Amino acid sequence: MTDTQTLIENRPPSVATLFLERVEATPDAEAYRYPVPTEGPGPDGWASLTWGDAASRVFSIAAGLMDLGVRPEERVAIASATRVEWILADLGILCAGAATTTVYPSTNADETTFILADSGSRVLIAEDAQQLAKARDRRPELPDLKHVVVIDPKGLSAGEDDGWVLSLEELERRGAAYLEKHPQVVKETVAALSKDQLATLIYTSGTTGRPKGVRLPHDCWSYMARAIEAISLLDKDDVQYLWLPLAHVFGKVLIAGHISVGHITAVDGRVDKIIENLPVVRPTYMAAVPRIFEKVYNGVAGKARAGGPAKYKIFKWAAEVAREYAKASQENRRRTGSPTVPFALAAQHAIADKLVYAKIREAFGGRLRACVSGSASLAPDIGYFFAGAGIHILEGYGLTESSAASFLNPGEAYRIGTVGKPFPGTEVRIAEDGEVLLRGPGIMQGYHGLPEKTAEVLEPDGWFHTGDIGELSADGYLKITDRKKDLIKTSGGKYVSPAEVEGQFKAVCPFVSNVLVIGADRNFCSALLALDEPTILGWAEENGLGGRPYAAVVASPAARELIDGYVQRVNAELQRWQQIKSFRLLPRDLDVEHGDLTPSLKLKRPVVEREFKDLIDEMYAGSREM
Repeated sequence: MTDTQTLIENRPPSVATLFLERVEATPDAEAYRYPVPTEGPGPDGWASLTWGDAASRVFSIAAGLMDLGVRPEERVAIASATRVEWILADLGILCAGAATTTVYPSTNADETTFILADSGSRVLIAEDAQQLAKARDRRPELPDLKHVVVIDPKGLSAGEDDGWVLSLEELERRGAAYLEKHPQVVKETVAALSKDQLATLIYTSGTTGRPKGVRLPHDCWSYMARAIEAISLLDKDDVQYLWLPLAHVFGKVLIAGHISVGHITAVDGRVDKIIENLPVVRPTYMAAVPRIFEKVYNGVAGKARAGGPAKYKIFKWAAEVAREYAKASQENRRRTGSPTVPFALAAQHAIADKLVYAKIREAFGGRLRACVSGSASLAPDIGYFFAGAGIHILEGYGLTESSAASFLNPGEAYRIGTVGKPFPGTEVRIAEDGEVLLRGPGIMQGYHGLPEKTAEVLEPDGWFHTGDIGELSADGYLKITDRKKDLIKTSGGKYVSPAEVEGQFKAVCPFVSNVLVIGADRNFCSALLALDEPTILGWAEENGLGGRPYAAVVASPAARELIDGYVQRVNAELQRWQQIKSFRLLPRDLDVEHGDLTPSLKLKRPVVEREFKDLIDEMYAGSREM
């Protein structure tokens, strides 16, 4: 048996057990860093918790929940942005033997009520008064919800709601008192956990309809933790910058991996602070969704354009060199095992590195060893650009139903355009219709209270139907080509992958924010395009449209002409039936607040199509449907 097999097959029954083992092994090592806002201008300060410090708080939270009457496998919900208290609360819930229900802080009151009621959550840990209000206003609909614990109690009165509401600090005090009477209760509870007990209920963000609660037992997280350790993605000297939403399975799996490896994690979910935090945290590792890398690329391109024609010309040249360099080095590594490139290209790359790439790496903190990208596909040209610039983005693949990570590109041997190889212990096969099927310890138990929906995707022998279409290379690299349900068929009988066309457009056009390709049962493909506001307004300043709002700029003939040029460039690389024959610029960007995107920034296609139906009808007015 290999070391990898031993590590995975001998995994403990729960992440709570792993946490106790980590605390015992390295109690004085730094575990978490978190921001401490300072008054006035300037960057925030940062504080630290050792593993021993974290355990003290986790045990108090666990005992406090027990004191409130929470019992094993009962649900405790968390509705909060990413912060260190989220992690401590989650670990406290698990160490109490209970299960965490995750709720995005951006979720509206109606859907929050649905999740709390459907999960039967007994306690809600709410970030602040805003999150508390969502439950308080619908309290009659939530008979199972016995208490709300508020992390940041600013604006709340003591003893509010007859003890229904208490602060996290109060919960921890109650827990400390409970531990004085029952000093071994947390360790005994963790020791009694079995691998099949429910650990987490994560509600799919749902691009259509009500979300489904995905039941993930303790063994899923224990397996993921050991699998991440086994592939040597991280080591104990790494510093991870964690900003992803922890209500999402991608963020949650990073907590498990962190405990198993024992490195440092800097936690701050404020997306508007990422640029400010990177030079302070100086991470060696960071996970993100493709939208973040697209925004960074657009920002760099926009800054170069604002610097004048000469500077922009240098950037475009450097971007092309980066892509050529990355493609050549990856191809040569695949063929010969060595990432060598032709001498002339290497010389160009060295010059471009001094002029452009070094500044990009410095903006990421200067120490970034690798990034992991997941949740949606990364446009290959974006990946090649960053690879050539020395920012290595390892694309992975997984679903909420598979505990996030089922595939990941392997370190230096990563291949852009693929999602890498399966995690050890995970099986994969491609069905006759091209659908990717998975089986292994990371697969969910099923959908909460929905046996019929579970049976639709989970076979009796454990094979899970992902709903994604993919191809496996001879040496085990997976390429996802599209969502099975998102493939569209034109009225001419041709199949089109919207994600493929959308990805190519994002790679070519530095102004685009979101793209929606349409064409199902139509005689040609069209697109709705939302532009990146700061980038297009910067262009407007340079082109006689300064001072106008976003909607006025995108409605101008000049903006349409600009974007049409990029549409034609993309069309030149597509098959005739894939080409964008018509497009419309949207009067605003797509976002979570309007319901266009899920909290993990996936496009809700039906929502956007309904919202902008008049623009779609306009594009097809007068066209002859077959």
